[in-house]
Parts: sequence; C-alpha cells; structure tokens
Amino acid sequence: MALITFLFWYETWFGRPLGDREMAEYLSDTSAPHKVQHALAQLSNRIARGDKTATRWYPEIIALAHDKEPQLRAMAAWTMGQDNRSSEFQKVLRGLVTDPAPLVRWNAALALARFGDAAGEPQLRAMLDPFTLTAPHAGTIKLRLEPPDAVESGDIVARLTSGSNAEPVEIISPLAGKIARLSAKDGETIAAGDHIAMIEPAESQVIEALRALALVGHAESLAAAERYAAAVPGVSDRVRRQALLTAQSIRQRPTQNEPSK
Repeated sequence: MALITFLFWYETWFGRPLGDREMAEYLSDTSAPHKVQHALAQLSNRIARGDKTATRWYPEIIALAHDKEPQLRAMAAWTMGQDNRSSEFQKVLRGLVTDPAPLVRWNAALALARFGDAAGEPQLRAMLDPFTLTAPHAGTIKLRLEPPDAVESGDIVARLTSGSNAEPVEIISPLAGKIARLSAKDGETIAAGDHIAMIEPAESQVIEALRALALVGHAESLAAAERYAAAVPGVSDRVRRQALLTAQSIRQRPTQNEPSK
C-alpha cells in the first residue's frame, strides 16, 4: 500500500535521537508541544523502519490522541498511521475522524487510508473543498488577510473582540491555501457561526486527499476526483494527473459494502 505522507507536519527537523529516558519525558510533557513533536517524529521514523521497540510507546501515543490540545491529537493521528497493522491504532483513528478539530479529522482520515479503511472517506472529500471559517462567538471582526492572500496552517486570518475589555480571539486557519473570499467586512459586528472567510486548499492537501481516495474511495467520491481531473483553470497538471489516477482506481473498485454518506 502506498505511503500517505503527513500533510500537516511542521517543517522542522527532529533528527537528534532520543534515549528512552528522554522519550518518556518528552511524551509526558504536554506543556512543551515541541518536545512532544520531537518524540512523535522519532517514533514515526522507528515505526516506519519496522523497529519493534517503538511498540512500548504505543500507550503514550494513544493517550496523546485524547489530549485536550488539537495540535497534539493531530500529531498522534499521523504517528498512528505509520503502523497500519495495529488494530488498536485503527480503532482510535476511527474515533478521531469525528473530532471537533478539522486538522485532527483530516490526519485521522489520511492515516486510516493506510489501513485500507474508508471510515474517513467523507473527510477526505472535505479536504478537496474550500474551507469556511466561522465565528466562534459574536463580536467585532478585524481582518488580517484578504483575497487572494496565501495562508499557512496556523496563520491568523482575523481577530474577534467581544467587548471593550476582552482579549481578542484569534481566528486561525486550519489549512494551507489561499483566501478565496471574505464573507465578513473589516470592523463589522458579527454573530456566532457567521462566515468569515473561505479558504481554498493548497495543492499539497488536494494531492494527499486524492492519493488517499485512490486507496479507499468509492463511487460517491468519484465526482470529487473528476472535478480535479478536468482541464480547468487553476488546476495544475500534477493535481490533474493524480485526480485521473484516483478516478480510475475508484471506477475499478467493487461497489459492495460501500460506506454510507
């Protein structure tokens, strides 16, 4: 089965090997996300190499998959995807595809594809669509970006202030891409749930989702793949080629036991 790369990993090298003592410390110190990140990067490399000693840390990885911080849940989901023979990991990942945080859902869906598990197929389709940022509560919006500005995962798109003495809430993009449209006007008061901006996914996200759908996609995902396979403005040849391969794989897949929408 093809390797699904980690789409949302930070571009930082964690090459320094960790001993068992440091590994235990880093995995338990959730107050220092960079240490957890370092440990998970090391573990993912060990798992990918087939290092059986990594299994001793599987309970810690699973614990991080239930951490209160979405960032840590997302990293744990990616790491679990490196061992597509672990039924325990697969069970946890199936739960994460309904996580409140988009990053967690998407990483879980990509990881499940390595198991040949289509439980995350709806999330893979969602990764192909523009993402709408909404207001978590009412307040006055201050926009920081506008179309067609590029945006990275974790970038601040806007700030929302609910009162004169309240600290502004940062509205963060969960994905890389570009601002396609603004629904809110700078300085206006908006209600909870109102749309703020629409973000088109980056090419890398589209390709990863298409690759995963080539492994687990069914007929209901065919239209999404064909949309990118069409020779339309804004779709690169690289994306189009992958979309054509994905559509071909879906057409060849048996139709029985398809997941429900």
